Amino acid sequence: MILPFGILLATIALAPLFFAGWWHQHYSKVAYALGAVTLMYYFAGLNAYGRVGQVALEYVSFIVLIGSLFVVSGGIHIQVKGEATPLANVLFLLIGAVSANLFGTTGASMLLIRPWLRMNKYRITAHHVVFFIFIVSNVGGCLTPIGDPPLFLGYLQGIPFWWVAEHCWPMWCAGLGMLLAMFYAVDYGNYLRAPKAVRSRLAEPHDVWRFEGLSNLFFLAVILVAVFIHRPLFLREFLMAGAAAGSYFTTRPSIHAANHFNLEPIREVAVLFVGIFATMIPALDWLKANAGSLGDPTPGFFFWSSGTLSSVLDNAPTYLSFLNAIFGAFINADVVGQVQHLAQTAGADLATLTGPHAEQVKNTFAALQKYHPADLLSKRVSEDQIRICFLLGNLAYNKYILAVSVGSVFFGANTYIGNGPNFLVKAIADQQKVHTPTFLGFLFRYTLPGMVPMLLVVWWIFFRG
Repeated sequence: MILPFGILLATIALAPLFFAGWWHQHYSKVAYALGAVTLMYYFAGLNAYGRVGQVALEYVSFIVLIGSLFVVSGGIHIQVKGEATPLANVLFLLIGAVSANLFGTTGASMLLIRPWLRMNKYRITAHHVVFFIFIVSNVGGCLTPIGDPPLFLGYLQGIPFWWVAEHCWPMWCAGLGMLLAMFYAVDYGNYLRAPKAVRSRLAEPHDVWRFEGLSNLFFLAVILVAVFIHRPLFLREFLMAGAAAGSYFTTRPSIHAANHFNLEPIREVAVLFVGIFATMIPALDWLKANAGSLGDPTPGFFFWSSGTLSSVLDNAPTYLSFLNAIFGAFINADVVGQVQHLAQTAGADLATLTGPHAEQVKNTFAALQKYHPADLLSKRVSEDQIRICFLLGNLAYNKYILAVSVGSVFFGANTYIGNGPNFLVKAIADQQKVHTPTFLGFLFRYTLPGMVPMLLVVWWIFFRG
């Protein structure tokens, strides 16, 4: 039953290239029909109503998040200043990468894509959109759990909030530095091709940066706070939808007009991802069942495996599947049991602990004391927390968490469907008549010569051993 997913991916890749008019009229029918095939199999063949319900909840959470961020960011108008030189563009992308860790890759993308398109309007080309997706919508958000959904799921599993930034910053610097250098080289050539007279005439005014609709920052803050709310069910989504409604009805029409704002881009994304979420259920289920036996469990294996699948599957459940594969590959049940005993006895037997796993048990318990002291004191330590602290406390296994984290985030930039904001950025650019590459054009013209060399360097430096 993975076939409908493959057909949908192939259609998204090829139909705009060969049947653009037909695809624009009928993409919703294709997405719904292929999704229905998979759902009928799960309903009638497997009676897996719970599994479909789980995916439906994930879809609702996904679309409400990116939809609310789309609406709120559409109410903030950033008037850029002066000419977009290659150096100014690099600085803008760097700021966007840092912002992705504060507002999430989706929030930063929705907030900055419109001013990015405006400041480069006189020489805008596909590379401006693609490198924005690479840097702001994906790689930039690798430092905090807010940055990208896989890291947030890791945080919920027990990985400390700042542990990611503390350990991922070398990979972030290396990957981001390479992408910014590539962009500068490409953009400099594009800049030189634009006649000076044209640049002077069409550049933004040389006065000051101007910001309108800043009241929407309040609604943006509501959405970011709501991300951390998990009970009761749908309270998070209710707050996000309420923030979006509040923003939409309180924003001046002139600001929406200046941003060329309408709901068509988010409608397109919502429809296509109905099909993607439905058809990818069998692929994710297969991955969950087989992740522990996919090959030699080295850090490099987890980097490339989690990353490659994150390029075409939702990177959040892919991350969780490979995190569970790490648990199964390296964590002994006896270690978990001994740590649970220590947690219930406040470490009373720690000094006299012996056996083949004694050192690992002590290191795991020390990590619990460091990262989860309140849960340890109240004797409410979960098995997931113990497993995570095994990987954190025993330094030889740190690199496995890093490999899955970096792989899931970085590889999400490889295709339009690798991460939620990618397709939304494309839709906004298309709406503003900016040329964007097709699915295959994105892959062959930009991912292979741009992202892949960067990923190879990151693997060679950090995960090869």
